[in-house]
Amino acid sequence: MSCGDHHETDCSEVLAEVWLFLDNECDKGRKELLKQHLDECSPCLAEYGIDEHLKELLAKKCGGDHAPEALKERLRATIRKTVVEQGGVSLEVTKAQVEIRKTQ
Repeated sequence: MSCGDHHETDCSEVLAEVWLFLDNECDKGRKELLKQHLDECSPCLAEYGIDEHLKELLAKKCGGDHAPEALKERLRATIRKTVVEQGGVSLEVTKAQVEIRKTQ
């Protein structure tokens, strides 16, 4: 999607990352670029508003239930993969888990 106007950050890129923006999961610099674009682009702002309302509705209807941490991690990984594939952004993995088991 594109509104037809030139922006520093492309509309399709912004919409691909709108959930990361809503969840405060992007770095400060990226958040500023997305915010600037949303301030300048009414079609993207309208889409952002729809997503924001959907997120609020989901929180209201499902707010009492907490998902298991493993499910949250799988969802985050899937969302990040989708953002990378659709938005053409780079991804750097910074978290590693090491498990040490005692042998018998």
